[in-house]
Amino acid sequence: MPFAFADTSNDAIPLHVIGSDDLDQQLAGLPPLASAWAKAQEFKGTLGQVLCVPDQRGQVELALVGYGKVEKRARGRFHMATAATKLPKGAYRIASGLDLPDLEEAALAWLLAGYSFDTYRKPKGEIAKLVAPDGIDATRLEIIAAGEALTRDLINTPASDMGPDELEYAASALAADHGATLNVITGDDLISSNFPMIHTVGRASVRAPRLLDMRWGDAGPQLTLVGKGVCFDTGGLNIKPGSSMGLMKKDMGGAATVLGLAHMIMGLGLKLRLRVLIPAVENSIDGNAFRPQDILTSRKGLTVEINNTDAEGRLVLADALTLSDEDDPDLVISMATLTGAARVAVGPDLSPFYTDSNIHADAIMQAGRAVADPVWRMPFHEPYEKMIEPGIADLDNAPSGGFAGSITAALFLRRFVESPYMHFDIYGWQPSAAPARPKGGVGMGARAVLEALPKLLDL
Repeated sequence: MPFAFADTSNDAIPLHVIGSDDLDQQLAGLPPLASAWAKAQEFKGTLGQVLCVPDQRGQVELALVGYGKVEKRARGRFHMATAATKLPKGAYRIASGLDLPDLEEAALAWLLAGYSFDTYRKPKGEIAKLVAPDGIDATRLEIIAAGEALTRDLINTPASDMGPDELEYAASALAADHGATLNVITGDDLISSNFPMIHTVGRASVRAPRLLDMRWGDAGPQLTLVGKGVCFDTGGLNIKPGSSMGLMKKDMGGAATVLGLAHMIMGLGLKLRLRVLIPAVENSIDGNAFRPQDILTSRKGLTVEINNTDAEGRLVLADALTLSDEDDPDLVISMATLTGAARVAVGPDLSPFYTDSNIHADAIMQAGRAVADPVWRMPFHEPYEKMIEPGIADLDNAPSGGFAGSITAALFLRRFVESPYMHFDIYGWQPSAAPARPKGGVGMGARAVLEALPKLLDL
Protein backbone atom coordinates (compact mmCIF):
# COMPACT_ATOMS: atom_id res chain seq x y z
CA MET A 1 0.00 0.00 0.00
CA PRO A 2 1.45 3.41 -0.93
CA PHE A 3 -0.16 5.07 2.09
CA ALA A 4 0.97 2.68 4.79
CA PHE A 5 3.69 2.81 7.39
CA ALA A 6 6.58 0.36 7.31
CA ASP A 7 5.36 -2.91 8.80
CA THR A 8 8.38 -3.45 11.04
CA SER A 9 10.90 -1.47 13.08
CA ASN A 10 13.59 -4.13 12.72
CA ASP A 11 16.69 -2.55 11.19
CA ALA A 12 14.85 0.74 10.62
CA ILE A 13 17.30 3.62 10.34
CA PRO A 14 17.12 6.09 13.27
CA LEU A 15 16.02 9.56 12.21
CA HIS A 16 16.88 12.56 14.38
CA VAL A 17 14.90 15.75 13.80
CA ILE A 18 17.07 18.74 14.64
CA GLY A 19 16.08 22.38 14.71
CA SER A 20 18.48 25.24 14.15
CA ASP A 21 17.51 27.16 17.30
CA ASP A 22 19.53 24.91 19.66
CA LEU A 23 21.68 23.12 17.11
CA ASP A 24 24.80 22.62 19.25
CA GLN A 25 22.83 21.10 22.14
CA GLN A 26 20.98 18.68 19.85
CA LEU A 27 24.14 17.62 18.02
CA ALA A 28 25.83 16.99 21.35
CA GLY A 29 23.11 14.43 22.13
CA LEU A 30 24.04 12.30 19.12
CA PRO A 31 26.68 9.54 19.12
CA PRO A 32 30.13 11.22 18.99
CA LEU A 33 30.94 10.07 15.46
CA ALA A 34 27.56 11.25 14.15
CA SER A 35 27.99 14.63 15.81
CA ALA A 36 31.47 15.00 14.33
CA TRP A 37 30.20 14.01 10.89
CA ALA A 38 27.39 16.56 11.06
CA LYS A 39 29.81 19.33 11.96
CA ALA A 40 32.25 18.28 9.25
CA GLN A 41 29.40 18.35 6.69
CA GLU A 42 28.27 21.76 7.99
CA PHE A 43 24.82 20.52 8.94
CA LYS A 44 22.91 23.60 10.12
CA GLY A 45 19.49 22.13 10.87
CA THR A 46 17.81 24.37 8.32
CA LEU A 47 14.27 23.47 7.37
CA GLY A 48 14.27 20.55 4.94
CA GLN A 49 18.00 19.82 5.15
CA VAL A 50 18.83 16.10 5.17
CA LEU A 51 22.12 14.44 6.11
CA CYS A 52 22.83 10.71 6.10
CA VAL A 53 25.53 9.52 8.52
CA PRO A 54 27.38 6.46 7.19
CA ASP A 55 28.73 3.52 9.16
CA GLN A 56 32.13 1.94 8.55
CA ARG A 57 30.74 0.01 5.55
CA GLY A 58 29.39 3.14 3.92
CA GLN A 59 25.78 2.23 4.70
CA VAL A 60 23.37 4.73 6.28
CA GLU A 61 23.64 4.33 10.04
CA LEU A 62 21.36 7.22 10.97
CA ALA A 63 19.94 10.32 9.35
CA LEU A 64 19.44 13.92 10.39
CA VAL A 65 16.56 16.09 9.26
CA GLY A 66 16.68 19.84 9.66
CA TYR A 67 13.63 21.37 11.33
CA GLY A 68 14.66 25.00 11.07
CA LYS A 69 13.67 27.84 13.36
CA VAL A 70 10.34 27.88 15.20
CA GLU A 71 9.11 31.03 13.46
CA LYS A 72 9.90 29.67 10.00
CA ARG A 73 8.21 26.33 10.72
CA ALA A 74 5.10 28.20 11.75
CA ARG A 75 4.78 29.67 8.25
CA GLY A 76 4.16 26.29 6.67
CA ARG A 77 3.18 22.70 7.38
CA PHE A 78 4.05 19.10 6.59
CA HIS A 79 7.78 19.83 6.69
CA MET A 80 8.72 16.18 7.19
CA ALA A 81 7.42 15.40 3.72
CA THR A 82 10.58 16.96 2.35
CA ALA A 83 12.71 14.46 4.26
CA ALA A 84 10.59 11.59 2.96
CA THR A 85 11.39 12.52 -0.63
CA LYS A 86 15.08 13.29 -0.07
CA LEU A 87 16.15 10.27 1.96
CA PRO A 88 17.41 7.09 0.28
CA LYS A 89 14.86 4.30 0.04
CA GLY A 90 14.55 2.21 3.17
CA ALA A 91 12.67 2.16 6.46
CA TYR A 92 13.20 4.93 9.01
CA ARG A 93 12.02 5.57 12.55
CA ILE A 94 11.90 8.94 14.28
CA ALA A 95 14.33 8.56 17.17
CA SER A 96 14.37 12.08 18.61
CA GLY A 97 13.31 15.66 18.12
CA LEU A 98 9.50 15.48 17.92
CA ASP A 99 6.70 15.05 20.45
CA LEU A 100 2.95 14.82 20.01
CA PRO A 101 1.19 16.48 18.21
CA ASP A 102 4.18 17.25 15.96
CA LEU A 103 4.72 13.51 15.56
CA GLU A 104 1.22 13.09 14.13
CA GLU A 105 1.67 15.86 11.59
CA ALA A 106 5.10 14.51 10.64
CA ALA A 107 3.75 10.98 10.19
CA LEU A 108 0.82 12.13 8.05
CA ALA A 109 3.14 14.36 6.03
CA TRP A 110 5.33 11.33 5.32
CA LEU A 111 2.37 9.29 4.12
CA LEU A 112 1.06 12.08 1.90
CA ALA A 113 4.53 12.64 0.45
CA GLY A 114 4.07 9.25 -1.24
CA TYR A 115 1.20 10.53 -3.37
CA SER A 116 1.79 10.83 -7.10
CA PHE A 117 -0.80 10.96 -9.87
CA ASP A 118 0.63 8.39 -12.27
CA THR A 119 -2.46 7.26 -14.18
CA TYR A 120 -1.16 8.67 -17.46
CA ARG A 121 2.60 8.21 -17.04
CA LYS A 122 5.20 5.81 -15.77
CA PRO A 123 4.93 5.56 -11.95
CA LYS A 124 7.65 7.33 -10.02
CA GLY A 125 8.02 4.48 -7.53
CA GLU A 126 7.83 4.45 -3.77
CA ILE A 127 9.68 6.81 -1.48
CA ALA A 128 11.40 6.00 1.82
CA LYS A 129 9.09 4.37 4.37
CA LEU A 130 8.46 5.44 7.95
CA VAL A 131 7.82 3.21 10.94
CA ALA A 132 4.73 4.50 12.74
CA PRO A 133 5.94 6.53 15.72
CA ASP A 134 4.93 5.37 19.19
CA GLY A 135 1.87 7.13 20.55
CA ILE A 136 0.09 7.84 17.26
CA ASP A 137 -2.92 6.05 15.82
CA ALA A 138 -1.27 4.60 12.72
CA THR A 139 -4.43 3.07 11.29
CA ARG A 140 -6.29 6.36 11.57
CA LEU A 141 -3.57 8.25 9.72
CA GLU A 142 -3.41 5.62 6.98
CA ILE A 143 -7.17 5.91 6.45
CA ILE A 144 -6.96 9.70 6.35
CA ALA A 145 -4.12 9.57 3.82
CA ALA A 146 -6.07 7.14 1.64
CA GLY A 147 -9.13 9.42 1.74
CA GLU A 148 -7.00 12.38 0.73
CA ALA A 149 -5.47 10.35 -2.10
CA LEU A 150 -8.97 9.46 -3.35
CA THR A 151 -9.90 13.14 -3.44
CA ARG A 152 -6.71 14.04 -5.31
CA ASP A 153 -7.12 11.26 -7.85
CA LEU A 154 -10.70 12.25 -8.65
CA ILE A 155 -9.81 15.92 -9.12
CA ASN A 156 -6.68 15.20 -11.14
CA THR A 157 -8.44 12.91 -13.60
CA PRO A 158 -9.31 14.87 -16.77
CA ALA A 159 -12.96 15.42 -17.61
CA SER A 160 -12.68 13.05 -20.58
CA ASP A 161 -12.33 10.26 -18.01
CA MET A 162 -14.21 11.83 -15.10
CA GLY A 163 -17.71 12.74 -16.17
CA PRO A 164 -20.95 12.07 -14.30
CA ASP A 165 -20.73 8.37 -15.27
CA GLU A 166 -17.24 7.96 -13.86
CA LEU A 167 -18.04 9.97 -10.74
CA GLU A 168 -20.96 7.64 -10.15
CA TYR A 169 -18.63 4.67 -10.58
CA ALA A 170 -16.21 6.12 -8.01
CA ALA A 171 -19.04 6.59 -5.52
CA SER A 172 -20.30 3.06 -6.23
CA ALA A 173 -16.85 1.58 -5.63
CA LEU A 174 -16.52 3.50 -2.36
CA ALA A 175 -19.95 2.36 -1.23
CA ALA A 176 -19.09 -1.26 -2.03
CA ASP A 177 -15.83 -1.02 -0.08
CA HIS A 178 -17.63 0.10 3.06
CA GLY A 179 -20.97 -1.65 2.85
CA ALA A 180 -22.89 1.53 2.04
CA THR A 181 -25.86 1.82 -0.31
CA LEU A 182 -25.99 4.04 -3.37
CA ASN A 183 -29.11 5.26 -5.12
CA VAL A 184 -28.78 7.14 -8.41
CA ILE A 185 -31.38 9.22 -10.27
CA THR A 186 -30.33 9.88 -13.86
CA GLY A 187 -31.39 11.98 -16.84
CA ASP A 188 -35.07 12.75 -17.33
CA ASP A 189 -35.90 10.82 -14.15
CA LEU A 190 -34.59 13.92 -12.37
CA ILE A 191 -37.62 15.78 -13.68
CA SER A 192 -40.16 13.25 -12.46
CA SER A 193 -38.30 13.01 -9.14
CA ASN A 194 -38.43 16.81 -8.73
CA PHE A 195 -34.79 17.80 -9.12
CA PRO A 196 -35.43 20.41 -11.80
CA MET A 197 -32.33 22.55 -11.42
CA ILE A 198 -29.93 19.60 -11.46
CA HIS A 199 -31.56 18.48 -14.71
CA THR A 200 -31.56 21.96 -16.22
CA VAL A 201 -27.87 22.57 -15.61
CA GLY A 202 -26.81 19.18 -16.97
CA ARG A 203 -29.25 18.57 -19.81
CA ALA A 204 -27.11 20.16 -22.56
CA SER A 205 -24.33 17.61 -22.12
CA VAL A 206 -24.20 14.29 -23.95
CA ARG A 207 -23.42 12.83 -20.51
CA ALA A 208 -26.61 12.64 -18.52
CA PRO A 209 -26.91 14.56 -15.26
CA ARG A 210 -27.60 12.58 -12.11
CA LEU A 211 -27.98 12.72 -8.36
CA LEU A 212 -25.87 10.32 -6.29
CA ASP A 213 -27.30 9.44 -2.87
CA MET A 214 -25.12 7.27 -0.63
CA ARG A 215 -26.05 6.11 2.87
CA TRP A 216 -24.00 4.35 5.55
CA GLY A 217 -24.53 3.54 9.21
CA ASP A 218 -27.66 2.78 11.17
CA ALA A 219 -27.09 4.43 14.55
CA GLY A 220 -26.05 7.77 15.95
CA PRO A 221 -26.57 11.34 14.76
CA GLN A 222 -27.01 11.95 11.05
CA LEU A 223 -24.41 13.86 9.07
CA THR A 224 -25.23 14.77 5.47
CA LEU A 225 -22.42 15.80 3.14
CA VAL A 226 -23.32 17.58 -0.09
CA GLY A 227 -20.62 17.95 -2.75
CA LYS A 228 -20.71 19.95 -5.96
CA GLY A 229 -20.09 17.50 -8.80
CA VAL A 230 -19.77 19.70 -11.88
CA CYS A 231 -17.41 17.45 -13.82
CA PHE A 232 -16.60 20.15 -16.33
CA ASP A 233 -17.82 23.72 -16.52
CA THR A 234 -17.75 25.54 -19.84
CA GLY A 235 -19.73 28.35 -18.26
CA GLY A 236 -22.71 27.43 -20.41
CA LEU A 237 -23.98 30.13 -22.75
CA ASN A 238 -22.04 32.64 -20.64
CA ILE A 239 -19.01 30.71 -21.85
CA LYS A 240 -15.77 31.06 -19.95
CA PRO A 241 -12.68 32.42 -21.70
CA GLY A 242 -9.99 29.83 -22.34
CA SER A 243 -7.84 31.12 -19.49
CA SER A 244 -10.68 30.44 -17.04
CA MET A 245 -11.73 27.11 -18.51
CA GLY A 246 -8.34 25.45 -18.20
CA LEU A 247 -8.84 24.13 -14.68
CA MET A 248 -12.50 23.30 -14.89
CA LYS A 249 -11.90 19.57 -14.56
CA LYS A 250 -11.57 20.45 -10.86
CA ASP A 251 -15.08 21.89 -10.64
CA MET A 252 -16.15 18.60 -9.10
CA GLY A 253 -13.66 19.20 -6.26
CA GLY A 254 -16.46 19.45 -3.72
CA ALA A 255 -17.75 16.01 -4.69
CA ALA A 256 -14.22 14.62 -4.60
CA THR A 257 -13.66 16.10 -1.15
CA VAL A 258 -16.85 14.73 0.39
CA LEU A 259 -16.08 11.29 -1.05
CA GLY A 260 -12.61 11.41 0.48
CA LEU A 261 -14.11 12.53 3.79
CA ALA A 262 -16.72 9.78 3.55
CA HIS A 263 -13.93 7.22 3.17
CA MET A 264 -12.33 8.57 6.35
CA ILE A 265 -15.58 8.46 8.30
CA MET A 266 -16.57 4.98 7.16
CA GLY A 267 -13.04 3.58 7.38
CA LEU A 268 -12.78 4.77 10.97
CA GLY A 269 -16.19 3.33 11.81
CA LEU A 270 -17.51 6.52 13.40
CA LYS A 271 -20.77 6.09 15.28
CA LEU A 272 -23.01 8.14 13.06
CA ARG A 273 -25.39 7.88 10.13
CA LEU A 274 -23.78 9.26 7.01
CA ARG A 275 -25.50 10.48 3.88
CA VAL A 276 -23.59 11.79 0.87
CA LEU A 277 -25.42 13.72 -1.86
CA ILE A 278 -23.66 14.63 -5.10
CA PRO A 279 -25.38 16.35 -8.02
CA ALA A 280 -23.13 15.19 -10.88
CA VAL A 281 -23.43 17.20 -14.10
CA GLU A 282 -21.48 18.73 -16.94
CA ASN A 283 -22.32 22.35 -17.74
CA SER A 284 -22.19 22.32 -21.53
CA ILE A 285 -23.51 24.24 -24.52
CA ASP A 286 -26.18 22.92 -26.87
CA GLY A 287 -29.50 23.96 -28.28
CA ASN A 288 -31.26 22.99 -25.06
CA ALA A 289 -28.83 24.74 -22.71
CA PHE A 290 -30.44 26.99 -20.14
CA ARG A 291 -30.18 30.72 -20.87
CA PRO A 292 -29.56 34.02 -19.11
CA GLN A 293 -32.87 35.48 -17.90
CA ASP A 294 -34.50 32.06 -17.66
CA ILE A 295 -36.42 31.56 -14.43
CA LEU A 296 -36.14 28.13 -12.83
CA THR A 297 -38.32 26.62 -10.15
CA SER A 298 -36.30 24.67 -7.60
CA ARG A 299 -37.21 21.52 -5.69
CA LYS A 300 -38.04 23.72 -2.72
CA GLY A 301 -40.42 25.80 -4.84
CA LEU A 302 -38.28 28.94 -4.77
CA THR A 303 -37.86 30.54 -8.19
CA VAL A 304 -34.41 31.54 -9.43
CA GLU A 305 -33.62 34.10 -12.11
CA ILE A 306 -30.58 33.09 -14.15
CA ASN A 307 -28.35 36.09 -14.66
CA ASN A 308 -25.24 34.05 -15.45
CA THR A 309 -25.18 30.43 -16.60
CA ASP A 310 -21.65 30.21 -15.19
CA ALA A 311 -23.09 30.40 -11.66
CA GLU A 312 -24.45 26.87 -12.03
CA GLY A 313 -22.93 25.16 -8.99
CA ARG A 314 -25.28 26.84 -6.55
CA LEU A 315 -28.24 25.69 -8.67
CA VAL A 316 -27.44 21.98 -8.53
CA LEU A 317 -26.48 22.26 -4.86
CA ALA A 318 -29.79 23.96 -4.06
CA ASP A 319 -31.85 20.94 -5.12
CA ALA A 320 -29.51 18.58 -3.28
CA LEU A 321 -29.62 20.73 -0.13
CA THR A 322 -33.40 20.72 -0.24
CA LEU A 323 -33.34 16.94 -0.34
CA SER A 324 -30.81 16.81 2.50
CA ASP A 325 -33.22 18.71 4.70
CA GLU A 326 -36.11 16.32 4.14
CA ASP A 327 -34.99 13.66 6.62
CA ASP A 328 -34.06 16.09 9.40
CA PRO A 329 -30.29 15.57 9.68
CA ASP A 330 -28.33 16.76 12.70
CA LEU A 331 -25.85 18.59 10.49
CA VAL A 332 -25.52 19.37 6.78
CA ILE A 333 -22.12 20.29 5.32
CA SER A 334 -21.73 21.35 1.71
CA MET A 335 -18.38 21.52 -0.06
CA ALA A 336 -17.95 23.19 -3.41
CA THR A 337 -15.47 24.87 -5.70
CA LEU A 338 -18.06 27.58 -5.85
CA THR A 339 -16.65 31.08 -6.35
CA GLY A 340 -13.56 32.84 -7.58
CA ALA A 341 -14.39 35.50 -5.00
CA ALA A 342 -13.36 33.10 -2.24
CA ARG A 343 -9.94 32.69 -3.86
CA VAL A 344 -9.52 36.44 -4.10
CA ALA A 345 -10.42 36.76 -0.42
CA VAL A 346 -8.22 34.05 1.12
CA GLY A 347 -6.05 32.57 -1.64
CA PRO A 348 -5.66 28.88 -2.53
CA ASP A 349 -4.43 27.51 0.82
CA LEU A 350 -7.25 28.44 3.19
CA SER A 351 -10.68 26.82 3.24
CA PRO A 352 -13.30 29.53 3.84
CA PHE A 353 -16.40 28.26 5.60
CA TYR A 354 -19.76 29.59 6.70
CA THR A 355 -21.92 28.71 9.68
CA ASP A 356 -24.44 30.46 11.91
CA SER A 357 -23.17 28.53 14.94
CA ASN A 358 -20.30 30.02 16.93
CA ILE A 359 -19.87 26.65 18.63
CA HIS A 360 -19.46 24.89 15.29
CA ALA A 361 -17.16 27.62 14.01
CA ASP A 362 -14.90 27.37 17.06
CA ALA A 363 -14.78 23.59 16.73
CA ILE A 364 -13.75 23.78 13.07
CA MET A 365 -11.15 26.47 13.69
CA GLN A 366 -9.57 24.54 16.56
CA ALA A 367 -9.62 21.32 14.57
CA GLY A 368 -8.04 22.97 11.55
CA ARG A 369 -5.14 24.20 13.66
CA ALA A 370 -4.75 20.82 15.33
CA VAL A 371 -4.46 18.83 12.09
CA ALA A 372 -2.71 21.37 9.85
CA ASP A 373 -5.78 21.91 7.66
CA PRO A 374 -6.19 25.70 7.72
CA VAL A 375 -9.71 27.14 7.57
CA TRP A 376 -11.16 30.62 7.86
CA ARG A 377 -14.65 31.63 8.92
CA MET A 378 -16.65 33.87 6.60
CA PRO A 379 -19.90 35.64 7.53
CA PHE A 380 -23.47 34.92 6.52
CA HIS A 381 -23.85 38.72 6.37
CA GLU A 382 -27.58 39.39 6.63
CA PRO A 383 -27.58 42.87 5.01
CA TYR A 384 -26.44 41.25 1.76
CA GLU A 385 -29.61 39.15 1.51
CA LYS A 386 -31.22 41.84 -0.63
CA MET A 387 -28.43 41.39 -3.19
CA ILE A 388 -29.71 37.92 -4.07
CA GLU A 389 -33.35 39.03 -4.50
CA PRO A 390 -33.87 40.25 -8.08
CA GLY A 391 -37.52 41.21 -7.78
CA ILE A 392 -38.76 39.24 -10.77
CA ALA A 393 -38.11 35.92 -8.98
CA ASP A 394 -37.40 34.81 -5.43
CA LEU A 395 -33.65 34.59 -5.98
CA ASP A 396 -30.89 35.75 -8.33
CA ASN A 397 -28.16 33.22 -9.11
CA ALA A 398 -25.55 35.89 -9.99
CA PRO A 399 -26.04 39.30 -8.39
CA SER A 400 -24.62 42.20 -10.40
CA GLY A 401 -21.96 44.50 -9.05
CA GLY A 402 -19.23 41.98 -8.29
CA PHE A 403 -19.21 42.56 -4.54
CA ALA A 404 -19.12 39.82 -1.88
CA GLY A 405 -19.44 36.99 -4.38
CA SER A 406 -18.61 34.20 -1.97
CA ILE A 407 -20.94 35.56 0.71
CA THR A 408 -23.89 36.03 -1.62
CA ALA A 409 -23.40 32.49 -2.97
CA ALA A 410 -23.39 31.13 0.58
CA LEU A 411 -26.51 33.12 1.42
CA PHE A 412 -28.17 31.70 -1.70
CA LEU A 413 -27.43 28.14 -0.55
CA ARG A 414 -28.64 28.81 2.98
CA ARG A 415 -32.10 29.59 1.59
CA PHE A 416 -32.49 25.89 0.73
CA VAL A 417 -31.65 24.26 4.06
CA GLU A 418 -33.25 24.62 7.47
CA SER A 419 -31.14 22.09 9.39
CA PRO A 420 -27.89 23.09 11.13
CA TYR A 421 -25.71 23.99 8.18
CA MET A 422 -22.08 24.60 7.29
CA HIS A 423 -20.74 25.50 3.85
CA PHE A 424 -17.15 25.32 2.54
CA ASP A 425 -16.21 27.33 -0.55
CA ILE A 426 -12.97 25.50 -1.38
CA TYR A 427 -10.45 25.74 -4.22
CA GLY A 428 -9.47 22.07 -4.49
CA TRP A 429 -6.20 22.77 -6.28
CA GLN A 430 -2.57 23.20 -5.29
CA PRO A 431 -1.20 25.77 -7.77
CA SER A 432 2.46 25.00 -7.05
CA ALA A 433 4.15 22.12 -5.27
CA ALA A 434 4.50 22.29 -1.48
CA PRO A 435 5.49 19.70 1.13
CA ALA A 436 3.09 16.72 0.91
CA ARG A 437 1.06 18.57 -1.73
CA PRO A 438 2.22 18.23 -5.33
CA LYS A 439 0.79 20.60 -7.89
CA GLY A 440 -2.74 19.47 -8.72
CA GLY A 441 -5.88 18.36 -6.96
CA VAL A 442 -5.93 18.57 -3.18
CA GLY A 443 -8.39 18.01 -0.37
CA MET A 444 -9.35 21.05 1.67
CA GLY A 445 -11.31 21.18 4.92
CA ALA A 446 -11.98 17.45 5.12
CA ARG A 447 -9.45 16.70 7.85
CA ALA A 448 -10.63 19.69 9.87
CA VAL A 449 -14.23 18.45 9.64
CA LEU A 450 -13.20 14.92 10.60
CA GLU A 451 -11.31 16.17 13.64
CA ALA A 452 -14.21 18.41 14.68
CA LEU A 453 -16.99 15.82 14.31
CA PRO A 454 -16.99 14.74 17.98
CA LYS A 455 -17.83 18.32 18.94
CA LEU A 456 -20.09 19.03 15.97
CA LEU A 457 -22.25 15.96 16.59
CA ASP A 458 -21.60 15.14 20.27
CA LEU A 459 -20.07 11.81 19.35
